[in-house]
Amino acid sequence: MPMPVSQTKPKSESVSRNGGRLIVDALVAQGVEQVFCVPGESYLAVLDALHDAPINVTVCRQEGGAAMMAEAVGKLTGRPGICMVTRGPGATNASHGVHIAMQDSTPMILFIGQIETGMREREAFQEVDYKAFFGSMAKWVVEIDKAERIPELVTRAFRVAMQGRPGPVVVALPEDMLVETATVADAAYVEPAQTWPGRDELARLEALLGEARKPLLIVGGSGWSDEAVTSLVRFAERFDLPVGTSFRRQMLFPADHPNYAGDVGIGPNPKLAQRIKEADLLILAGGRLSEMPSSSYSLVDIPTPRQKLVHIHAGAEELGRVYQPTLAIHATAQAFASALDGLQPSGSLPWSAETRQANRDFHDWTDEPKPIPGTFQYGEALLWLRDRLPEDAVICNGAGNYAIWVQRYLRFRRYGTQLAPTSGSMGYGMPAAVAAKALDRSKTVVCFAGDGCFMMNGQEFATAVQYDLPIIVVVVDNGMYGTIRMHQEREFPGRISATKLKNPDFAAYAVAFGGHGETVTTAAEFGPAFERALASGKPAILHCRMDPEAITPMTTITRIREQALAK
Repeated sequence: MPMPVSQTKPKSESVSRNGGRLIVDALVAQGVEQVFCVPGESYLAVLDALHDAPINVTVCRQEGGAAMMAEAVGKLTGRPGICMVTRGPGATNASHGVHIAMQDSTPMILFIGQIETGMREREAFQEVDYKAFFGSMAKWVVEIDKAERIPELVTRAFRVAMQGRPGPVVVALPEDMLVETATVADAAYVEPAQTWPGRDELARLEALLGEARKPLLIVGGSGWSDEAVTSLVRFAERFDLPVGTSFRRQMLFPADHPNYAGDVGIGPNPKLAQRIKEADLLILAGGRLSEMPSSSYSLVDIPTPRQKLVHIHAGAEELGRVYQPTLAIHATAQAFASALDGLQPSGSLPWSAETRQANRDFHDWTDEPKPIPGTFQYGEALLWLRDRLPEDAVICNGAGNYAIWVQRYLRFRRYGTQLAPTSGSMGYGMPAAVAAKALDRSKTVVCFAGDGCFMMNGQEFATAVQYDLPIIVVVVDNGMYGTIRMHQEREFPGRISATKLKNPDFAAYAVAFGGHGETVTTAAEFGPAFERALASGKPAILHCRMDPEAITPMTTITRIREQALAK
């Protein structure tokens, strides 16, 4: 990534600035162009410094949404997304985004206004011990109590957020420190260190491929780039490997490639799950194969897999943490992908027929949706979108059964087109869509949300309207917390408790905020409504009414209940 223009002339030590200005100048020095915030009196000096800074400030309606927007920027750019919130309830609201960033390995920095240093330990107004609160969900938590240390500690925050396994950093800013002045120079622009695989490790990987008969590559994690994905594709082509993508990491390998075997997510294609179990060589590049992509740790034995396992990860602590690999390679995704260009097959590839079959199995599983109860055939609507969305369209979603259709029937063909939480956090899609559109207004950005998921951060639709960000939000409304209802019927059939929802008219909701809204009841209505939403040039909501019986693409609520009662 080129050095930003703002860093070519850092401010020298001869310039005296207050802490608020030092914070903002430190962000400018790191090339930050976008900040998401909810304002608070605890960091007024920072807000004042932002007034004259070359940084776009997006004011959000709730701190959880602001933090998710920052996390989404981290996902798309590979550099920390920046969120600023006030102390106490502002910080605790923002913890949602911090948790997503930790589990999704996303670089992000949360700046929190803090009480004055002289008031510590009195339980002052909105006082929170941030090291205790965020200690288990952030890579580093620091409170800056001297203005002169701001360039040092902010620069370190960027390094910590990006290097090794990326993740969130929390920086607390005492109110008195922000008005204190210091004469100190800005720090230099930070490029994260890349950890490269060794020659012996690459030779061993090449040898393991030479011995294999049923290899499978699964790509996941963070820290990738367009160039890294391209290198990975070339590697898969040279060795004719079947390639799966980890849970909600589908943008890491083109779905229209003949080597693509599908996504290893929740409820994966049974044939793909079996292929993983039967592989004699499993190459896990970048990901952790955690609970969701491992089908609750059932695909690979713990601690010693029956498959030969090659695990490549940027964080040394992740290698052998769950699975003891045959070969552990401590390397960042970009460095590993670049090093792959030197690997060549030594002879024939006996698994080529298996690779073609894996791709056919993927298409059999995803090409044509089965009919579901009700008039709104969700799968057919997604097929319409699949054929018409630009390749660089950004697809966002939160958590819920509605997302199963999205990840099964849409095609992710390019890097940088998917924003979805591997942590399974509801309410993510709406703020993520705002962030994606703010980052690049030229791209089509579509958010999918269930009715329960949307209402957790639906207020950020107002942010989209305020900043004229014409995203399209597809609200799939079945009048309940569908995922929980599904599990409820499986475990306690017929005993519905705490899962029913009475929803507003989401199309009217959009219009009330100043956007475009329509109600959709059939798949035939979806396409024309989507085109009208695009043509409106406004943020839009398509309120799609779905039969609550259609709980997954493959089954119904009644069938789940009947199966549970029959046990």
